[in-house]
Amino acid sequence: MSQDSLVIAGKAYHSRLLVGTGKYKDFAQTRAAIDASGAEIITVAIRRTNIGQEPGQPSLLEVLPPAQFTILPNTAGCYTADDAVRTLRLARELLDGHALVKLEVLGDPQTLFPNMPETLKAAATLVKDGFQVMVYCADDPIQARMLEDIGCVAIMPLASLIGSGMGILNPWNLKLIIEQAKVPVLVDAGVGTASDAAIAMELGCDGVLMNTAIAGAQDPVLMAGAMKKAVEAGREAYRAGRMPKKYYAATPSSPGGGLIGHDSK
Repeated sequence: MSQDSLVIAGKAYHSRLLVGTGKYKDFAQTRAAIDASGAEIITVAIRRTNIGQEPGQPSLLEVLPPAQFTILPNTAGCYTADDAVRTLRLARELLDGHALVKLEVLGDPQTLFPNMPETLKAAATLVKDGFQVMVYCADDPIQARMLEDIGCVAIMPLASLIGSGMGILNPWNLKLIIEQAKVPVLVDAGVGTASDAAIAMELGCDGVLMNTAIAGAQDPVLMAGAMKKAVEAGREAYRAGRMPKKYYAATPSSPGGGLIGHDSK
């Protein structure tokens, strides 16, 4: 295990970039982008992608086998707790008892903002049922704490709306969630480009999950590589500890004394 591994539900991962599998032009591009990203955890929308529930049809698992990747089934497209729970129970059957899942319960089809009452309800049911729940949520520190208290293994607040590419709109709330959490905090939704991912990591997030930022780029494979580098650079910058910000130049970066031709008395 690396000294700086991402640990989720007791398992260590080298990559802190998690990626989705939707919106690519075909499975070949999906695999190429995921390889370029270096991601080890990949999310799969059970309601939109075949992983065995449609026998005879091409399965994503043929391209991204569970022996090579940690498959993270998600509940994209679910608007009630009951639908989300039912979807993840199906995923567990299809993946031979796989317990690690991503929960999202949406509030409306326009914004895809999370329905937090239904999310909390679903999380409680799933944790009680033995699932290891990574949960998409609003950037509300109080509700994030409630989800952690329920037993979720990772908290995943949005940076901005799903698919918006608007980046991190409220870093202060994210910072509050990060400072109080005892489980990993990963930004989920809203990342648009590499600098957004780097900023999330510099804030102290444990990881970043994205789909549209890569799949919706003009060159998804090239963008996947850029995101890999951004997450790594942001994490290193966070660990290094940035210099303090100053609003004036009271101390020059280089001392005046000792310069050639400078008389020191």
